[in-house]
Amino acid sequence: MAANSPDDNTPDDLSDDFLDPDDDAGSPAYATARALAYTIPDEAAGQRLDKALAAGLPDLSRSRVQALLDQGCVRGDGRTITDASLRVKPGQRFEVDVPGAEAAEPVAQDIPLDVVYEDADVLVIDKPAGLVVHPAAGNPDGTLVNALLAHCGDSLSGIGGVRRPGIVHRLDKDTSGLMVVAKNDRAHHGLSDQFSDRTLSRTYLALVWGVPNPIQGRIEGNIGRSSADRKKMAVVTGGGKPAATKYRVVKSFGMAASLVECVLETGRTHQIRVHLTHIGHPLVGDPLYGRGRSGRPGGKFASLLPEPVRGSLVGFPRQALHAAALTFRHPVSGEIVAFRSPIPADIHELIVTLESL
Repeated sequence: MAANSPDDNTPDDLSDDFLDPDDDAGSPAYATARALAYTIPDEAAGQRLDKALAAGLPDLSRSRVQALLDQGCVRGDGRTITDASLRVKPGQRFEVDVPGAEAAEPVAQDIPLDVVYEDADVLVIDKPAGLVVHPAAGNPDGTLVNALLAHCGDSLSGIGGVRRPGIVHRLDKDTSGLMVVAKNDRAHHGLSDQFSDRTLSRTYLALVWGVPNPIQGRIEGNIGRSSADRKKMAVVTGGGKPAATKYRVVKSFGMAASLVECVLETGRTHQIRVHLTHIGHPLVGDPLYGRGRSGRPGGKFASLLPEPVRGSLVGFPRQALHAAALTFRHPVSGEIVAFRSPIPADIHELIVTLESL
């Protein structure tokens, strides 16, 4: 079964950026847990433990430290410490496990969805740019999960014992395109298995600065947190998670920009954005990775474009990335199903502008 075939102005094969169950960001119901450590300095000798830890770990208030002690989350001298009034000694090392904060239970909200396909087990939606997938700090509601709860209603059965949509992968807030959602436990497990064994096919389109050389290939490099900027991911050595992306240039616009198809072999945080930046061709409009060595969006490639074309690309308000094709085995029927989404109007307008040169 296919849906949303591309229009005449859209290439036959489409693509974008994806997050998958083994990704660090794949369990957004909980804020990130942290393991902290603190060694008591000489000047803190004789202080109460709760006071000393609160002073040494400024992210934690004294009342938060006391709660963590009560919960058995503090260790010292090889044992769990629960006594907040314990007098500390210089050189003592304490380890504090700060559990992730459970998010509030999401509520159903009547938010319009572009439903590509739906049956009793799965739902395929075409996510617009700007829609956050999960409720989280800064986005407590107005998310895809809130919309799905309202759309599906009583058709959702228990996933992990809770009536909720089974989100088995995510797209960044400003990435548009196709997502599949499970409506029951059986479908959730079946789809998760396909993400784990890489049998689910994901294809994306990205409008990038410059033209990759060679025009098709495979980018391979572990992805982990950037040591230079903790808000960013990067290709790293000696750590991270293995990641591989196949790419091919669909169309080039001089040497300034090109439309690139990407097929994910893995699904790491910001994988396409990071891999294309790594080979020197960041996405147009990417606020995190899209600046060249000059610090300006597009770097040297932007200078190859005349105004107002340059302004249109430099000022594009999101990463030009679209999850445009998705193929998987239906987790209940076993049928191979395939879906496509046309490239969205905002990226299409950029392509038309570039074609006018």
